[in-house]
Amino acid sequence: MKILVGSLNPVKIEAVKEAFSLYFNNVEVSGIEVESEVPNQPVGDQTFNGALNRANKLKFISDKENLHAEYFVGIEGGISQIFNKWFAYGCMCVMNKDEQIGFGLSPGFELPPKVVEQLLKGKELGHVMDEIMNEQNTKQRGGAIAFFTNGVMNRKELYVEGLKTAIIPFLHNELFFNK
Repeated sequence: MKILVGSLNPVKIEAVKEAFSLYFNNVEVSGIEVESEVPNQPVGDQTFNGALNRANKLKFISDKENLHAEYFVGIEGGISQIFNKWFAYGCMCVMNKDEQIGFGLSPGFELPPKVVEQLLKGKELGHVMDEIMNEQNTKQRGGAIAFFTNGVMNRKELYVEGLKTAIIPFLHNELFFNK
């Protein structure tokens, strides 16, 4: 089963491979860099739009280039304000070759005001975390979640959980897509 992911980030590619392998056999995952067409740091519904845009672009590329992929996955990290707090999370959009769509969310985790202030000014969470951690490209490793959980959870694990939930409609096709 061929699956395309809208990113070249190895964390996202490995998360998709792990999640889909829980449900399907012979999973082959490839990354293709596509634009989300939302701000670098999406807020609220922009996060869902970015994930959907990535999945749509992958489907278009697969059709145009005869890649014969069966699933297309857009992953977008975003922030939302809930209960007067700001949370970071990953939004996953899974689309199949029939253009049926499932969405899922990773666990959300609270962000400190110092970080939120920078994000609302348009700075991307990965860059803010690079500065806080005094490292580079942390989003291709453990990410913000690894820092805030003191290493108990990493970015791949966070995304796998969201992908498990995005796959739900395809496991129960008759409940979600049967008209």
